[in-house]
Amino acid sequence: MRVLGVDPGLTRCGVGVVEGVAGRPLTMLGVGVVRTPADADLGHRLVAVEQGIEQWLDEHRPEYVAVERVFSQHNVRTVMGTAQASAVAMLCAARRGIPVALHTPSEVKAAVTGSGRADKAQVGAMVTRLLRLGAPPKPADAADALALAICHIWRAPAQNRLQQAVALHTPKGRTA
Repeated sequence: MRVLGVDPGLTRCGVGVVEGVAGRPLTMLGVGVVRTPADADLGHRLVAVEQGIEQWLDEHRPEYVAVERVFSQHNVRTVMGTAQASAVAMLCAARRGIPVALHTPSEVKAAVTGSGRADKAQVGAMVTRLLRLGAPPKPADAADALALAICHIWRAPAQNRLQQAVALHTPKGRTA
């Protein structure tokens, strides 16, 4: 399974590609950040994020895209920018027919560190260890993108089995 993880943001949108299957060693295929100038027009920034994500999709051809689920914060401006960048990533994937999965920050932290309350340093350290890297990816947005991809690889098989079980036990015409 090849997954593009996206840690959405308008100034720094982390991207990382991981390949592998649950229970086996994983391989990092690429990691980086799509950057936009903070003083640029919002529309131009969104186009820059789109172009960056499209380049990653072209280069790495992921089977899935895992995006951090936007959650409410105190700073509404930050939430809006994150949500807009998240929507761009989902749009790019959907346009190509690539399934998108949303994972909460605490779900990702729990998957890679064992604690949903882990800090950025702990996530970076575990990503480094799990992918057998020489040093944690910088900035933290890049490490978070890899953590999203790892989380999806590890959790997707169980989620798929749950969805299939629900589908089998849901009467036709009804949704769960």
